[in-house]
Amino acid sequence: MTLPPFEAFLEEHRTPVYRLLLAMVGAQAAEDCFQETFLSALRAYPRLPAGSNLRAWVMRIATRKAFDHTRASKRRPVPVADVPERAAPDVPDGEPELWGAVRSLPPLQRAAVVHRYVFDLPYSEVGQVLGCSEEAARANAYEGRRKLRTMVKESEGR
Repeated sequence: MTLPPFEAFLEEHRTPVYRLLLAMVGAQAAEDCFQETFLSALRAYPRLPAGSNLRAWVMRIATRKAFDHTRASKRRPVPVADVPERAAPDVPDGEPELWGAVRSLPPLQRAAVVHRYVFDLPYSEVGQVLGCSEEAARANAYEGRRKLRTMVKESEGR
């Protein structure tokens, strides 16, 4: 079994990758992470063995790009005049509190929650995408879900 042409691969996986990045980093950063994901994929694509799980492979690249973006944004200096009193997360329309809460989770928990509950992947595939065991994927999704419940209950109690 040979790999499809890169253009066909891109067309097949562009929408799920973009949805993943929207959920993990927000609309503004998703564009940049999307481009970085497929640039990295383009460089590595010719070396992939035939029969590789392309979806898990590209989702793992996208997840890592989202992690890199999150780490880098914490290190970037912000001009004092541009600091709002309280920074609002970049969230899609509908349930902004929930998406803000998802983005506030630690990176592995956020990725596990998005892959499991947005993309409905089984824990074995979540582990493969995150580069960990199925049990670790399950634990990260559980902890992320538990923290989300706590955050939602706290916001409803205000």
